[in-house]
Amino acid sequence: MEADWEIEVGGESPVIDAHWPGSVDLRRHPERVLQLPEAQAFPVLAQALEVLNAETSPVWTSKCDVWPIVDLAGFDPDELDAPAGCDAHAIGGYLDLLLRDERKWDLIATAAADCKHLCSLLREVPLRCCRVDLVVRQAIFDSAHLADGSMSLAMTAYFTACGPTPAEAAATIQAALAEFARVLSAPSTLE
Repeated sequence: MEADWEIEVGGESPVIDAHWPGSVDLRRHPERVLQLPEAQAFPVLAQALEVLNAETSPVWTSKCDVWPIVDLAGFDPDELDAPAGCDAHAIGGYLDLLLRDERKWDLIATAAADCKHLCSLLREVPLRCCRVDLVVRQAIFDSAHLADGSMSLAMTAYFTACGPTPAEAAATIQAALAEFARVLSAPSTLE
C-alpha cells in the first residue's frame, strides 16, 4: 500500500472538530455505526469504524465519507502503484482520527514521528492500486480547549483506490480500509 503524510496547521488550514454537530460517538455507542449513512452504503467502512473506535484502539473517529471519483484526471495511477488498465474507476474516502490521549500530539514533531512510523508500516502491506495520505491538522475537542490556548493535533486519513471495474476499485478500497484499521489499532503503532 502506498502511504504518505503531511502537516497542515495554521492559517486557513482545516481544523478537525471532534464533537461537530451531528457527530456520533462510536466509542460510547458502537451499535450506532450502522446508523451512519456512509457505513450503510459501504459495510467495510462500518467494520473499520468498529475497529478504530474499539476500547483497545489508540484512536477514535469523528467523521468519515466514501465516494466515487468522477474526475479521473484528479489522481495519478502511478501514485497508487496501479498497473496499466487499472485506472478506469476510482473511489476515495476519508476518516478524521483523534488520539484517545488528546495531549499526546501537542507537539508537531511527535505527530510527524508517529505519521512516519505509521506510513512505514502501511507501505509493508502488499496491496496495490491504493494509497493513504495522512494529514496532520489542529483538533478542537471542546470550547475549554480553545480557551486555554493549547493545541492538540489529529489526522485526516484520505484513501484512494482504483481498478479496471467499479467492483474491483471498491474491493481495493475495502481491503485498504481493513488493513489501515488493523495496522493502526495494533499495539504500539501510536503509543
